[in-house]
Amino acid sequence: MNLYDLRMHITGKDMSLFVMGSASHVGKSVTVAAICRCLVRRGCTVAPFKSQNMSLNSYVTPDGGEIGMAQAMQAIAARQVPQTDMNPVLLKPKGDCVSQVVLNGRPYKDVAITEYYKETPQLLKKALESYHRLKSAFGEVVIEGAGGAAELNLYDRDIANTLLAKNLRIPIILVADIERGGVFAQIYGTLQLLPDELKPLVKGIIVNKFRGDPAIFEPGIRKIEELTGVPVLGVVPYFDLPLPSEDSLSIGDKKGKANGVRVAVIRLPRIANFTDFELLECHASVDYITPGTSLAGYDCIIIPGTKNTIEDLAELVRTGTDREIKNARNHGVPVIGICGGYQMLGRTLIDAGFESSAGTYDGLGLLDGITRFASYDKTTTQVTRTACAVPPILSSIGEITGYEIHMGVTEPGCDREALQGDGRVSGDGLVFGTYLHGLFQNPSAANALLAFLSEKKGIPFEPIPLFSEDPYEVLADLFEQHVDMDAVQSMLTG
Repeated sequence: MNLYDLRMHITGKDMSLFVMGSASHVGKSVTVAAICRCLVRRGCTVAPFKSQNMSLNSYVTPDGGEIGMAQAMQAIAARQVPQTDMNPVLLKPKGDCVSQVVLNGRPYKDVAITEYYKETPQLLKKALESYHRLKSAFGEVVIEGAGGAAELNLYDRDIANTLLAKNLRIPIILVADIERGGVFAQIYGTLQLLPDELKPLVKGIIVNKFRGDPAIFEPGIRKIEELTGVPVLGVVPYFDLPLPSEDSLSIGDKKGKANGVRVAVIRLPRIANFTDFELLECHASVDYITPGTSLAGYDCIIIPGTKNTIEDLAELVRTGTDREIKNARNHGVPVIGICGGYQMLGRTLIDAGFESSAGTYDGLGLLDGITRFASYDKTTTQVTRTACAVPPILSSIGEITGYEIHMGVTEPGCDREALQGDGRVSGDGLVFGTYLHGLFQNPSAANALLAFLSEKKGIPFEPIPLFSEDPYEVLADLFEQHVDMDAVQSMLTG
């Protein structure tokens, strides 16, 4: 009998907790991460879970599966190895109301949203199977819902909130975002609109992203509790910690620095895994530039990953951004491509109908590669590579770790290798591409780029420390201070 079965035998309780939100982007993901780390520090063994996630920020598990970045972040907070059961259904939008469905870590099919809901019974079954495997292995599971909990039009097909909660019948914590305004309506409206059978399961409320003196909000807490009959477990102040962003909603929150070197990341319509650049954001002025916007004045241009290389490349051409990039290159500005951005840097892209419409497309021609999309197969793997000794940037990087998530295979042409076993670099070392996501999450790579750009610009550069404070410890300290974690733990352990 494992730990979970033993505790169920003794207590008759399901040791799980459901964190739902009053809307999207209210802080559910970070709340789950915080609860996981707090519980671990209190001696519990816990795993995160989100039945269905929609995000182009994804992560590769050690066995080559693909899950949402938020669940990987939560697993790290829980001091667990990320695994596909933590996010069994991942939707990766491709545009035109079509998403790729990643099921149990593997590409399943591309499906229109109208057809997707026909899959609800099967996907709910798969999600419940994953949940029960986690529950059996870890004993305690902290679940994250998706979007807002009270989406009335989705109640009969919402496998991330309503249907899952009806099946599990576990305690629910509702998270609301006071920074958005209307927090009373968020909370009261959500609780009033929940299905009657779920309302008694809501055991606590967390108010997130509070700015100012919390004493001012004390009457508000009393009013919420009077209106709802549900205790407010805490009011979490607004904070800024270096945690991975969950999805593209986070891009709008980003504010570049006003000094130092200036890095332009092209904000492709289907940008993926822009978490690649969040370490750079802490130490340089990183701006996410919409195609069609001038790139003049930037010291480096990065073309990031994308869910659809062909169509996002077409957007660069349509808006003239391709010419802006080539002009910057001609003036000695480094141009770097990650994953889909690497594919765009080549001469030609040939699609047999798996990435977009079948055809042959011209790339930017800054590297000599040819990329072919000849199957629906996807490369998903964690990697460790060594940058090649090509100055002025790659030669200073050394060994790095990251992961690959991509369709297509690139024939490299005559350019030199950028990383051992991956990517290509121009003769002068100022243009290079790689399939390795997370390149600039390695301090050595970020230092190599920023040191070169700073020297070229004639400004001082202070290297990024190779080791820094664990942000999940800081996050847990914050929640222990501002949230009644004893009450939260009691919901799990009874």
